[in-house]
Amino acid sequence: MSDTNGPRALLARIRAWLIFFVVCLVLSGLTAFPLVTELRWLDSSLTGWAAPVAQALPGLAEWIHEVAGGVATAGAEAPYLLYGTDWLAFAHLVIAVAFHGAYRDPVRNIWVVEFGMIACVGIIPLALICGPIRDIPFWWSVIDMSFGVLGILPLLHVRRMIKRLEAVTAAAAAPAAVPA
Repeated sequence: MSDTNGPRALLARIRAWLIFFVVCLVLSGLTAFPLVTELRWLDSSLTGWAAPVAQALPGLAEWIHEVAGGVATAGAEAPYLLYGTDWLAFAHLVIAVAFHGAYRDPVRNIWVVEFGMIACVGIIPLALICGPIRDIPFWWSVIDMSFGVLGILPLLHVRRMIKRLEAVTAAAAAPAAVPA
């Protein structure tokens, strides 16, 4: 009979959650590379098959149209500006690689998970400060902030499991009391 709360099972669950988080981080990063194409597709879908969404949320449709036009113009007239989104994508990929240490040895590398949690929290002040400076609608900043909230939830769970793994392995490694 296997122990679902033993160190091996706990390590497997930690690693599964880390894989999930890293996959989300990588996908988020990869979507920053083809930004012009993605926005063109999204904008055209809001006048096509996703028209009911545009009708239900006209502000969203207008915002997507404006952003798609601005990014397309920047890509055509000043493509070097889009280099910033390439670096954004690269940063996501580099951060994802850092989680390999936590995957390999979660107890020793818990700091990677905590670093990720700090980054998730940092999204909120960034959106609240830079959003108004860049004329981003507040409701869009709320969407941006939701990525920090959604990102921190699995990391909090992983951190708790790592602490539990640390306690279990420490207890197993402690020398048994020798009767006198």
